[in-house]
Amino acid sequence: MKICILKHQQSCAIENLYFLTRKGRSMYYYSKLSCMTNCEDINFLSFEKRRELICCRHNNYCNLPEGV
Repeated sequence: MKICILKHQQSCAIENLYFLTRKGRSMYYYSKLSCMTNCEDINFLSFEKRRELICCRHNNYCNLPEGV
């Protein structure tokens, strides 16, 4: 995992990847941390997986999971 120290006009981002079960439920697989420009919260859904992108701008390291 990477940490994010914000630069001008950047956001910290976390991309979560889930696999979908046969019953249609999301099963967490992994997360990817990064810094991005023009970041927007987005959910991508396909037949086999779901990706969510969550952005934050309020402070450095704001994309670290709670408890870390």
